[in-house]
Amino acid sequence: MIKHKILTILIFFSFLLFPILAIKPALAFDFDPNDIISDSDMLEYDTMNMQDIQEFLNNQDGILKNYQAPDYSGVNRSAAEIIYNASQAYKINPKWILATLQKEQSLITDPTPLQRDFDWAMGYAMCDSCSSDDPQIAMFKGFGTQVDRATYRIRYYYDHPNEFNFKIGKLCSVDGQDVLPASQATANLYNYTPHLHGNFNFWNVWNRWFAKTFPDGSLLRQENTDEIWLIDNGQKRPFWSKAALLSRFSGNKIIDVSKNDLQRYEIGYPIKYANYSLLQSPEGKIYLIVNDEKKEIESDEVFRTIGYNKDEVIAVTAEELSYYQDGRKITLESVYPQGALLQDKTTGGVYYVEDGIKYPVWSKEILALNYKNYKLTKVSPEELDKYITAANGVRLKDGTLIKLAEDSKVYVISNGSHRWIANESTFKQLGYNWSDVITVNDKVFSLHPQGDDLDLVIPSRAKIATQ
Repeated sequence: MIKHKILTILIFFSFLLFPILAIKPALAFDFDPNDIISDSDMLEYDTMNMQDIQEFLNNQDGILKNYQAPDYSGVNRSAAEIIYNASQAYKINPKWILATLQKEQSLITDPTPLQRDFDWAMGYAMCDSCSSDDPQIAMFKGFGTQVDRATYRIRYYYDHPNEFNFKIGKLCSVDGQDVLPASQATANLYNYTPHLHGNFNFWNVWNRWFAKTFPDGSLLRQENTDEIWLIDNGQKRPFWSKAALLSRFSGNKIIDVSKNDLQRYEIGYPIKYANYSLLQSPEGKIYLIVNDEKKEIESDEVFRTIGYNKDEVIAVTAEELSYYQDGRKITLESVYPQGALLQDKTTGGVYYVEDGIKYPVWSKEILALNYKNYKLTKVSPEELDKYITAANGVRLKDGTLIKLAEDSKVYVISNGSHRWIANESTFKQLGYNWSDVITVNDKVFSLHPQGDDLDLVIPSRAKIATQ
């Protein structure tokens, strides 16, 4: 009962301290002309190495995979090397170069481009009223020069933002529409291409190819805000209080992301109440909330026997309760409805027991990660024999990073499955830390079925569809 009183106090004060988010109807990811990409996206120049770029091109239908041309200095190089060298020289994300090559001339996917498409690959120096015959423009012709000069230009916008029309926070008119750039990256895109349609095309390519897709179980916080969201079944679910967050997750594994990273997810139902809250329906039924389950408490006698207090009960609507799955009803025969950790006095084996079912805990890592605040109670083998043994042991929580001792591959747990993080760049782009990776044994690893690989560097061919 003391535990519940503490949670009740936490809920009350955290509603005052934690921002309550306005929940809008779930919308598709829409183009925001004020915030096309973030500065962190534009400036992540180490997202792809030269081999990554070559593999990316190999995976597409365009002929850049086999294309060679003089670079800006006149040395003959592969397209991948030209792109990589420019990105490193000016510290601009090579993904911006790839997206711009597609936006301007479709060179990533076009198997039969014209020579003119290579000559003006990035659209650099080709204004609406310009002529390619103008000697001052012709000097910028050629694939290598186009890639180098365009990337240099984006860097120049960063270094000299006040020299140009589009600036952060300055209201401008673009094709008859007011635009207020929210990031320098967005201002740069308009300085480079002062048209809505061209920037929409860039945004469309960028988000089909390079938008960050976080696995279910990720905790995300939008940069420069206090809003924290859980990625769950492909939706983002806001936490409405610190108690709701901290009663379910560790607060030290929150990943800061850009507005664009979050915007692409539809909004799911908010996580309003702390774990183990007591919610009352309009009909007077009382439920114990355990994660996303509601467990009906059978009677007032059961309520009193467990040690709950009416002051802890929160009245809610039928709609709020409908978002929780039905769990086992709590009766006088229920054992540990809130869950407990029991250890066999004889063997030392540990089990998580809930509603009369015991789930083996196969490693110290699972014990430490999943049950940090639980008290371990030693019991006799006879006591443990009273409970049904579950077919599977306890799995690691979603968002946990793991590896096997004999293998360098790192995986993230998502929806109970292990998903291989295909490369170091993806690991870094998802905001993970190497210090959070834990080594598990084969038994623990096998508890989690294999899920899809995570790769933000080389999108699948299906994603790279011609516009």
